[in-house]
Amino acid sequence: MRESIHKYFKVGTLLWMSYPRTDFVTGAMKIAKDDYFDAIEVTQCPDEAERAKLQKILEASHLSVGYGAMPNLLGPKLNPNDTDEGERKKAEEALFRAIDEAEYLGSKGIAFLSGKWKEETKETAYQQLLKTTGNVCDYAAKKGMFVELEVFDYDVDKGSLIGPSALAARFAADVRIKHANFGLLVDLSHIPLCHEVSADVIRVCRPYITHFHIGNAVVDPDAEDYGDHHPRFGYPHSANDVEELYDYLKVLKEEGFFRKEQPMFLSMEVAPKADEDEDIVLANTKRCLNRAWAMLED
Repeated sequence: MRESIHKYFKVGTLLWMSYPRTDFVTGAMKIAKDDYFDAIEVTQCPDEAERAKLQKILEASHLSVGYGAMPNLLGPKLNPNDTDEGERKKAEEALFRAIDEAEYLGSKGIAFLSGKWKEETKETAYQQLLKTTGNVCDYAAKKGMFVELEVFDYDVDKGSLIGPSALAARFAADVRIKHANFGLLVDLSHIPLCHEVSADVIRVCRPYITHFHIGNAVVDPDAEDYGDHHPRFGYPHSANDVEELYDYLKVLKEEGFFRKEQPMFLSMEVAPKADEDEDIVLANTKRCLNRAWAMLED
């Protein structure tokens, strides 16, 4: 593509993924000073003083802000589709608090993930997730905010209810009956973990997609780092590199997601390994995105 990717997407990165060993304020400063980025995605910041500093950086940066509530659920092992009503409500309340924090930090909404499930209670869990999502959408709507569910793997690592693309589309359709402020977040790294390909996922979920992530995963159970660990592009035995990223972007173009009037988030969800430099891995991701974009036909 001759035209800039920034014409069609808000290119961002996940603060807690890009800088897992760096405090939020320092990591946010690095991203805010890098004009490659149009957006940043943050998550819960328990320290009040640090949160206030983070808010000031974001306010001054002219970055679009997103908020990922996945750590808010995964850390304390909360399940928004728990078949135990008391446990389900704990997850719902955590998401209410996430919306409040997201609003303070300048985000227009939150993204979250579904919880673990069992085959014998799958439909009950589905109804519980509908209840949680509807209530969270109602709470967000009062603040003029949006709610997104990220599609995760269902049988490899996270074991989330949502799940394969067909079930994600069914769920989004059910939520949208009552809640216009809901959408799906599709992550390139989760597509191979769901045993699918980009074209099928994007086309099945197309009416409901509002947000994109790019990343990588190891899907060979015999290989190191098997599962949902977001290694860099080109990581040994991994599923995604420049060619797969190109395919993903190509489908987005074909399916009408290059929207210059209302560019959507396209964020990097890539994390360095313990022996890898955070800045180098982030630069790796930018290079791969630049190359995949350059390969696209005008």
